[in-house]
Amino acid sequence: MNNFQRAIKSGIGEELPTFPTFPTISPSVSRAPKRVMILTAKEKILAVQNALRYFPEKWHKDLAKEFAQELATYGRIYMHRFRPKYALYARPIAEYPARSKQAAAIMHMIHNNLDPKVAQHPYELVTYGGNGTVFQNWAQYRLVMQYLSEMTEEQTLVLYSGHPLGLFPSHKDSPRVVVTNGITIPNYSSPQDYERFAALGVTSYGQMTAGSFMYIGPQGIVHGTTLTVLNAGRLYLKNADLAGKVFVTSGLGGMSGAQAKAAVIAGAIGVVAEINVEAVEKRHKQGWIDEIETDLAKLVARIARAKANKEAVSIAYQGNIVDLWEYFAREKVVIELGSDQTSLHVPFSGGYYPVGFSVKEANKMMVDQPKRFKKEVYSSLRRHVLAINKMTDLGMFFWDYGNAFLLEAKRANAEIMNSSGDEFRYPSYVEDIMGPMCFDYGFGPFRWVCTSADPSDLDKTDRIAGDVIASLAEKAPKEIQQQYEDNLVWIRQAKHNQLVVGSQARILYADDLGRRKIAIAFNNAINSGEISAPIVIGRDHHDVSGTDSPWRETANIKDGSRFTADMAVQNVIGDGFRGATWISIHNGGGVGWGEVINGGFGLLLDGSKEAEKRAKSMLHWDVNNGIARRAWARNPGAKNAIRRAMNENPALKVTIANDADPTLVSSAVQKAFTNEK
Repeated sequence: MNNFQRAIKSGIGEELPTFPTFPTISPSVSRAPKRVMILTAKEKILAVQNALRYFPEKWHKDLAKEFAQELATYGRIYMHRFRPKYALYARPIAEYPARSKQAAAIMHMIHNNLDPKVAQHPYELVTYGGNGTVFQNWAQYRLVMQYLSEMTEEQTLVLYSGHPLGLFPSHKDSPRVVVTNGITIPNYSSPQDYERFAALGVTSYGQMTAGSFMYIGPQGIVHGTTLTVLNAGRLYLKNADLAGKVFVTSGLGGMSGAQAKAAVIAGAIGVVAEINVEAVEKRHKQGWIDEIETDLAKLVARIARAKANKEAVSIAYQGNIVDLWEYFAREKVVIELGSDQTSLHVPFSGGYYPVGFSVKEANKMMVDQPKRFKKEVYSSLRRHVLAINKMTDLGMFFWDYGNAFLLEAKRANAEIMNSSGDEFRYPSYVEDIMGPMCFDYGFGPFRWVCTSADPSDLDKTDRIAGDVIASLAEKAPKEIQQQYEDNLVWIRQAKHNQLVVGSQARILYADDLGRRKIAIAFNNAINSGEISAPIVIGRDHHDVSGTDSPWRETANIKDGSRFTADMAVQNVIGDGFRGATWISIHNGGGVGWGEVINGGFGLLLDGSKEAEKRAKSMLHWDVNNGIARRAWARNPGAKNAIRRAMNENPALKVTIANDADPTLVSSAVQKAFTNEK
């Protein structure tokens, strides 16, 4: 057993580790901003008491002072002393000390989410989105890794917002890990409640894929963003050829870092504003951004050259998005497509920086003058929306990218509502594009990770998945032919587009049939030895069935049920007893605490017949649960998809909605309420 393996198995350890000197990896490692402190004096004491529960009493005297200082310095207790000294990255699965191959795969996934190349604020265990955490503190990390090293395939590890409740007896067909993040009583699900509970160390924000260990870097949404931009061209511009067309947006942090590369893959000119110079330089170094510009006049001239030459190029504007939009509006620059992907689900804790302030100035203000900071954010949002409105008056098409932009702009009293005041002026990208074009037909972000950490295994999976999609495309019904063709182009070009950051992972939009056939083909390749080690399959929570989010994933549900969360909860329960290796359910991922419930899974393919059986059963449910719900909402595409699914599998019997004549219903209601008067 080597030092790394011994460290994993030791958990908290028997000796108090020395306090690390930061930064221990690189001066460029991004640190999370200080969190606003809203705890009372009594609650501050409780937060330190809660943190000390992980440690023997003999350490309490030293750690109590240390943790109290962390709380005062950072607004959270991260337990930096317990951050491991070994490097955090997704090692080959065979290097992890484990009794269960499934547990070793989960370790691989956790390490990828905490890899400094992947994570947004790795010292604070934040993977992306400003506050999307894998664990709340480093003691939780150490204990979870120890439990995973000890776990048998007849035990299940239970995690409460990163806290390992413990290993419980179960059986080999049950999930190895069950994760909940931020599941609060509904009446205590406001942003203020989150800040309080997180500071107390009793809950966390798992985002969509951070807290379920399924984040794979910006690649995780680059395909979906590419499809969105392509389909925006088809829908709004009546042209899928985006050569010479400009897509302007903002955000180069965690997930939003995908936007620039997606624009280039779609053939467009991508312009992305980002105020944080560290994020700009990181994406440029990784090759996700081609060029950086700080001068607005020079940027406009560069856009003009790119338009004339029909270049596919990504340009970062290192500055505030509001300045960019206002300059474009003032100069009447022709922009075809626009959106925004700043982290407006956390607008007052680093997700959105108000115009007129540097990152350093804003970070200081958000802690020292939180009321003023909120005022500045809302003032900035009003200017932001006003400039966008001017651009759309000039002919630009704008959509919300599911980052709570519309919602927070409304709270800021920006001019974001339509003329009647009952709907937003702009659609969600799911409402107009991804919902009716992809989710209703079962197409969503299926993904996989090669636990060998070997790029050659990833190459083989690209080829296998491409062959499966090509075969399915030949027989696909007309209404989903385009989806298959887009995905075939995507997977054939995936290696060329250099999408890997961290683990050897890939993403592909696929439907139920596609996911099952790809999973079976992978499992067979592992069994034969063509692929050298097991593969983890999963998906983004942003999918057909995984998420109930009224302003994003379920924005095109029009029967009044988009504010319910039955689908996401049923999804996780069903995945659990149909063979998932781990399951997770979160409050708040993507669009904000209290605004969404989302669930995910991971499933290990190890080449066995048991793995094939689990994949067939679980993937069939994981997709068709959402299609059935969307069909019941009377979405035409989902009705077609669920009928095909029932024809393929006679054991599936779904309640089908009958459409009522709207004129008939309107007349009946009018007469009834006239008589009532």
